Amino acid sequence: MKHVRRFTPSLFLSLLHICLVQANYAPYFFDNGARSTNGNMALFSLSEDTPVGTHVYTLNGTDPEGDPVTYDLAYEAGSRRYFSVDKNLGNVTLIEELDREKEDEIEVIVSISDGLSTVSEKVRILVMDANDESPEFINTPYIVHVPENTPSGSSIFKIEAVDKDTGSGGSITYFLQNIHANKFTIDRHSGVLRIKTGVTLDYEKSRTHFVVVVAKDGGGKLRGDNKVFSATTTVTVNVEDVQDTPPMFIGTPYYGYVYEDTLAGSEVLTVVALDGDRGKPNSIQYCIVNGSEGSFEISNTTGAISVIKSPNQLKKEVYELKVQASEVSQEGDVSVYAFAIVTIRVVDLNNHPPTFYGENGPQNRFELTMYEHPPEGEILRGLKITVNDSDQGANAKFNLRLVGPGGIFRVVPQTVLNEAQVTIIVENSAAIDYEKFKVLTFKLLAIEVNTPEKFSSTADVVIRLLDTNDNVPKFSSDYYIARIPENSPGGSNVVAVTATDPDSGLWGEVKYSIYGTGADLFLIHPSTGIIYTQPWAVLDAEVNSKYNFYVKAEDTDGKYSLAEVFITVLDVNDHSPEFNENIQEKTMIIGSPVKIEAIDQDAEEPNNIVDYSIMQADPANVFDIDQSTGEIKLKSYIRSLDIIHNITKNKDCIWSVVVQAKDRGSPSFSTTAVLKIDITEETLHKGPMAAFLMHTKDNPMKALGVLAGVMGIMVLITILISTAMFWRNKRSNKITPVRRIIKKRQTPPSRAVRMEWLKFKRPSNAAEKFVVEDDSKSLHNENSNNNIQVASVPPTAPMPPPPPTLAPRGDAPGWRVPTVSGSLTPKFINKQLKKRGHGSAHNALVSELKLKFEKRNAAIGEPHI
Repeated sequence: MKHVRRFTPSLFLSLLHICLVQANYAPYFFDNGARSTNGNMALFSLSEDTPVGTHVYTLNGTDPEGDPVTYDLAYEAGSRRYFSVDKNLGNVTLIEELDREKEDEIEVIVSISDGLSTVSEKVRILVMDANDESPEFINTPYIVHVPENTPSGSSIFKIEAVDKDTGSGGSITYFLQNIHANKFTIDRHSGVLRIKTGVTLDYEKSRTHFVVVVAKDGGGKLRGDNKVFSATTTVTVNVEDVQDTPPMFIGTPYYGYVYEDTLAGSEVLTVVALDGDRGKPNSIQYCIVNGSEGSFEISNTTGAISVIKSPNQLKKEVYELKVQASEVSQEGDVSVYAFAIVTIRVVDLNNHPPTFYGENGPQNRFELTMYEHPPEGEILRGLKITVNDSDQGANAKFNLRLVGPGGIFRVVPQTVLNEAQVTIIVENSAAIDYEKFKVLTFKLLAIEVNTPEKFSSTADVVIRLLDTNDNVPKFSSDYYIARIPENSPGGSNVVAVTATDPDSGLWGEVKYSIYGTGADLFLIHPSTGIIYTQPWAVLDAEVNSKYNFYVKAEDTDGKYSLAEVFITVLDVNDHSPEFNENIQEKTMIIGSPVKIEAIDQDAEEPNNIVDYSIMQADPANVFDIDQSTGEIKLKSYIRSLDIIHNITKNKDCIWSVVVQAKDRGSPSFSTTAVLKIDITEETLHKGPMAAFLMHTKDNPMKALGVLAGVMGIMVLITILISTAMFWRNKRSNKITPVRRIIKKRQTPPSRAVRMEWLKFKRPSNAAEKFVVEDDSKSLHNENSNNNIQVASVPPTAPMPPPPPTLAPRGDAPGWRVPTVSGSLTPKFINKQLKKRGHGSAHNALVSELKLKFEKRNAAIGEPHI
C-alpha cells in the first residue's frame, strides 16, 4: 500500500526557504589591477616612508543580489598588524610604521561578506624602498701602517661602507675631506686609498696622518623630498721609519776653550750626533778626521774631545777639528756618516770680573741728589765711578749699560778695555720730573764681551730728585657753568671751581681770584674756590640774566692759569600781568573782535605767558574771549543790534566786562580789569578816514586836533619849498655849463656785530643758547665784508683792574662778556635785539670771548676776592 503525504502550508514554507537559500550568490571583490587604489589589494605596493594614519587603499566589491557588504582584514598568527579597515566603507588605513629593511612583504587576508556568505583572499603587499638609511662603514676603526719609502700612487688600504637602501639610495661614493691638504686620494667607487701622485711620505717630518673619509649615498625620495645621506670615518695612517737619513750633529757650531790652568787629559767639550731615522735608530761612532795635530783625541762612543797636551805645549791659538759621525748597523756595517767642525781656542784664564770703584775703593751703590729737569747734555758730576777688569786682552773687554727707565740718561763710554772713568749724561730732561718720580734707580751693568764666561758685575745708581716750581695751577675745566635763581639772597653759593698744582710745599698751594666787569656781584673764597654772591647783591633776571667773568688760580710764585665762569640767573615768577592803560573803553563793531593785552615783566616762559578769561559780564553769556590772544568777540548768535536790544533794555549798548590776565608761573599771579565795550554796527563808509572817524566819534576834539596838525605840516612844507627855490634862483644869476659831479665812494662804516643773550625758555635744559652783545668794532676787509671770523687764541692773564666801587653804573652799560649754560653756539645778529631776544651759540664762542676780553684792556680791573 503506497503512502501518500498530505501537502500542508508549513511544508510549503519549508520548501520555499530551501529554494531561496539555494538561490543566494556569494559577494566578490573587484580586481582593478596593480595600479588601482581600490579593489582586492592584489599586487598593491606601498612606500616605507608612508606616514602612519594615511588612507592607503579602498576595499571594493559587490554582492550579485545587491545586498550590502562589509569588509575585514585578518593576519596570520604572530604577524604584526599594519592596517585597519572601515568595515562599511572599505577604507584601509596604515596604523604601524613600515620598514622595508626589516620586512619587505606583508601578507594580509582580506574578506568581503553579505551577511550570509563571506569570501576571503590572501594578498601580499609589497613594501617599497625609501632613502631612509645612511651609509655605514664596516670593520672600523681603520689603522694603516705604511713604510715611508712607499712609492707615490700606491694603494695602501680599501675602505668599505654599506647602505641598506636599494637603488640609488643604496649606491655609495667615497671622497676625502680637505683634499688639497691631504697626501692621499681615494677611488670614489671602490674606496681604495692611495698615496697622491708626486707625493712621498717622510717619517722624520710627520709620523701619523689622519685622513677623513666621507661615504655618500646616491640620494632618493623620503617623505616627498629628495634626501642624500652621508657618513664619515677617520683613517689613521702610521708612517714607518726606513733607514734613509744620515746622522745629524746636535748643538752646532761647536766651540771649546783650553785655559792656562787646564790639565792634560781634561775634557774640552762633547759633540753629539743622532741617527736621522728616529724610528729604529742605529748607533753612532765618532772620530777626528784632521786638525788635531796630535793635541786632541775624541771618544769613539761618547764624542767627548779631550786635550792630551798641557796648554804651554800647544803651538796654535786656535784649532779646528773635523769630526766624523758614522752610523753602524746591527750587523756592524758603517752605512752613512756626517761631518762637523769643532773650533778650540787656547786662552788665558779669565778669572776677574769687571769691578766698580768709588773714591774709597770697590763700591756697588752710588747716590746723588739733584734738582728736577736739569739741562739736557749735563754730566752728573756728583757721581764719581771707575770700572776696572784685571784680566788681559779679550778677557778685559766689557760693555757698560744703564738698566732702568729708558731714554733718561746714557752712559759713556759704552765699551771699555781694562779701565775707564764712567760718565752719566742727561738725555731727556722732561722725564726727570719730581711729580712722577721722587727717586730714580738704575743698575749700572758691566758685562764681558768676548769671553765664554760672560763675567759681569752691577752697581746701583740712586738719584734723589728735589722739587722746583715747574707746574702751573690747572683748572679741572676750561669753563664753569652755573645757574642761580634770581630770588637768591646775598651770600648764596653759586659754583665751586677747582685747580690743582702738582708741585710740593708752598709751590703747590693755589689762591683763587676773579676778574672782569661781570664779576661785580660775586666773590670767590681764595682757598676753596667757592664763588658766591656779594652780601648786598640783588639778582634780577629781568635786568640781567647772564654774567661772565674770569677766575684765576695762582701759586705763590706767580704762575697762574685762567678759566671762564658763565652764570645764568634763573627767572622766578615775581611779576603780575599788567594791562595797558587804554583798555578801559573799547568800541566793538558787530562781527569784529576787540583785543586786550596784558604784559608780564618776567624774563622767561612760562612765567611771562599770559592767559585771558572773562570773570564777569553784564549781561552774562554774551562775550567770548580767546585765552591766548585776548580777543573778545560776541557770541555767534549775536549778528545785529536788534538782537542786542532784545537782550537788554539799555539802548546805548555799553556793557561792562570784568577780564582777568593770569600768568602760567608757579605760583601764578593774575590781574583783573573792568572793560566797557560800546557795541555798534559796521558803517557803509569805507577807507581809513571812515575808520578814523569811527574811532574818534566819542572824542571830536581829538579828530579836530589831528586835522589841524595835518594842515600845519602842509603849510610848513610849502614854506620850506618856497624858501629853497628863492635862494637857488638868487645864486644862479648866470647860465653855467652843466657840471658832472663825481662823488667819491664813501667807505662804509664797519658794522658792529652785536650779540645778545637769548632768554632761556627751559632753564633745566643743559643745552641753553645765547647771543653775545658786543660794542667792539668788527674787522673790516677790502670788500666791505664784515662777516670775518677771528681765530680764537688761549686767554692770557689780564692786568689787575682798579678796585671795584659800589657807585651805580650809568644808563649805557659797558661791554659785558656773556655767559652760557650747556651747549655754546654763537649767532651773529646785525641789529640790537630786544631785552628778551632769543639766539643760539656754539662752544667755540668761549675762545672767541676770551680773545675779545683781552682786546678790551681798558675794561680790565683788579681781581675781586
